[in-house]
Parts: sequence; structure tokens; C-alpha cells
Amino acid sequence: MTAVSRPQTMAEKILSQRGARPVYAGDLAVVEVDGVMVVDSIAQSFIERMERDLEAPPKFPERVSIVIDHVAPASTVSVAQAQKEAREYAARTGVRLFDVGRGICHQVLVEEGLARPGWIVLGSDSHSTTYGAVAAFGTGMGATDIALAAASGKTWLKVPESVKVTLHGELRPGVAAKDVALEMIRVLGADGATYQSIEIHAGDRFTRGERMTLANLCVEAGAKVGLVVPGGEILNLYEVPGWVYPDPGAAYVREIELDLSALAPRMSAPSEVDNVHNVADLRGLKVDQVFIGTCTNGRLDDLHAAADVLRGHRVAPGTRLLVIPASSEVMEQAMADGTLLTLQRAGAVLGTPGCGPCMGRHQGVLAPGEVCVSTSNRNFVGRMGDKDAQIYLASPAVAAATAVLGRIALPEDVGAA
Repeated sequence: MTAVSRPQTMAEKILSQRGARPVYAGDLAVVEVDGVMVVDSIAQSFIERMERDLEAPPKFPERVSIVIDHVAPASTVSVAQAQKEAREYAARTGVRLFDVGRGICHQVLVEEGLARPGWIVLGSDSHSTTYGAVAAFGTGMGATDIALAAASGKTWLKVPESVKVTLHGELRPGVAAKDVALEMIRVLGADGATYQSIEIHAGDRFTRGERMTLANLCVEAGAKVGLVVPGGEILNLYEVPGWVYPDPGAAYVREIELDLSALAPRMSAPSEVDNVHNVADLRGLKVDQVFIGTCTNGRLDDLHAAADVLRGHRVAPGTRLLVIPASSEVMEQAMADGTLLTLQRAGAVLGTPGCGPCMGRHQGVLAPGEVCVSTSNRNFVGRMGDKDAQIYLASPAVAAATAVLGRIALPEDVGAA
């Protein structure tokens, strides 16, 4: 790559490094792809594109991963057949397969080291922005684009403009990374960063898992990619190349600043993610189901936060609590340290690591008129079941408090009850 002529954002830097020339917002870039991720729900379409349309095997099988997570275990015969075909394709081509129970694609790829600083990772799931937590350019694409990338080892992208989000101050007790992400979406709006890169300047704050929450939710503001500038725990876990960092003076289409010290627990009310309110303003609404898990908040820190609230309490009569760890690794850690026992004793129903009811296909879909508080990333109409069900998005601690009281609540409400 030749020398750049002017300062670059993180997105511009990564696309320049993995391409043949320096690029800036608006340019078209042809880039090498470091990882391709295919989920079970799109695997059949991907395989069809590869074998029927392209008539090509993956150029780099070791860079392709198929993850069975969206409906795991299979819920119908047709789903079982599709998963069988995915297993057979992996066996004959040599691509990686993460089968039922290993966990959610984004969590698994990070745990397996298949997303790293400066890499480009394409996923057949919109929340592939999650990889930006470790400074990888992660983005979602459809079956055709994913297949082309797998067959050629490359893809093309229009270089996105960048939105700079700078975080100041420190979070107060009871406020989590989920609240920061929801507040960011409230400020930007559901389409406020459409086909843009959200570049989050968090300093040394936040664990890798918390950064995954931030990057994961960037797509809910329309972003093509969400990149968290490396710092803190990331520097201990990865060798971060110096060129990844944005340059002083880089051009941003918009800049916002968030004061973490002024932030209270947030909640997205039906049926848009940017319909964000203080949890205190929604207190008291009766809730039928609470779901803790997903690629947004199914990590060990999230289960710890829920267990801290639930310890010594029981789920309220008339309310169901589903807890699904994001991966088998998370489940094993939560089993070893007693977290799962705490959740079980409180009345939680534990599920197979995976996406669970997040997209409304199995393991806890909602009936007409039911209300759910979920730690997931979307609350659209019909997302988790019937179109007349209502979904509120919140942090694990708020979700756990809601489960104990049977109504929307803050963690401090549990101690006062």
C-alpha cells in the first residue's frame, strides 16, 4: 500500500490496508477478506450460490465458518434438513463448522480468534458489526455477496463515511454498556448512520464483552460497521497494529459526545430501537417474559450482572425468565463459578447456547398481547413472535430486576421490595 495523502478514519485505514491503494469515504475498494461467516438460516442459499451459480469451492476454506445458532437445536424437519446439508458441505469442502450448542456466531468467532484487529470479516448476519469490538471491519451481507467473497477471497465495498462518538466520564453504579449503546442510538436515530462507520472513542473503558455490546448495536443506527478504538483490555488480548488507529484530523461526517456520568439505565420501548427512555419512566408495566441472552448480552459478565440481582430472590409468579448463554464457553464458565446455579434457583429456564427466541422462531416465542423485556438488539413488530406482542430492550441487570418483580423495574427496586 502506498503512502496516504491525508488523515484517515479507522474504516478508511482498514480498507486501505487490505486493498491495493489508499482509500477515503466515497471511494470503491476491492479488498482481501480475512473471514467469512455463514449462519444456519442462510446456509442453504449460500451453498446453492457456491455450487450451482459459481460452481466454485471456497478459495480459502480455513477462512470460512458455518455456525448453526439461529435455530439450534432444529425446530422442524425442514430446519433439520438444512442443517444436515450445512454439515455435509463443511465436511466435503473443509470449511469450519460450529454445530448446535457451540453458540452464537459472533461470540464464537471472537472466542476462536477468527476476528482480529485490522481484519475484514463478512457475515451473513446484520449484527456482524460486533467484530468491530476488536477493531475488525465486520459487516453483514447477503448470501450472494458472501458466496462471492468465499469463492474469490475478496469483496468490494464503498468506503463509508464515519461518525465519531466520543465517550467522557465514568458510568454510575447500575449503568451498563447496553445503556450507553441505547443512548447512542437515541441520539443518532434508527437511520442516523445509514451506510456509515460509527467510530467509538472509549479510551480504556470497557471489557471486550462490553465493547461487543457497543459494536453490535451500531447496526441499529443503520451503520455499515461499528469500530471501537482499541484500548484497555483489548491491548492485553491482542497485538494491535499501530496503523489501525484513526489519524488526528481525520474527516468525520458527524461528531457526538456522550457524558457517561450523566447516564441513567435506558430502555427501548416498542417498536423501534431508537424509542429510548429512562427505565424509571417505564416502571410498573407488567411483564410476561424476560429473556437474558443473545449476541448483545449473553456473555459471562452479563450473566454475572443478572445473577447479582437475582441472588436470594425468585422470579415473580406469572413471569417467565429465559436465560441462554451466548456460547458453550460462556456456559461452562458460568457453570464453574456457580452463576448458573444462582439463576436456576431463582427460577430461570436455561437454554442451549445460541440465539434462542431472539428472532421469534423457537425457544420462547411470544403470544398475542404478551410483554417481554429482552437483552437483545431488536424490538420490531413480530420480532419475537406474535405481531401484537411488545418487546422492551434493556440491560441484564434491569431485565433481572424486572423478572423478580414481574414488572419493569430497576435493580434497586428489588432491594426495596
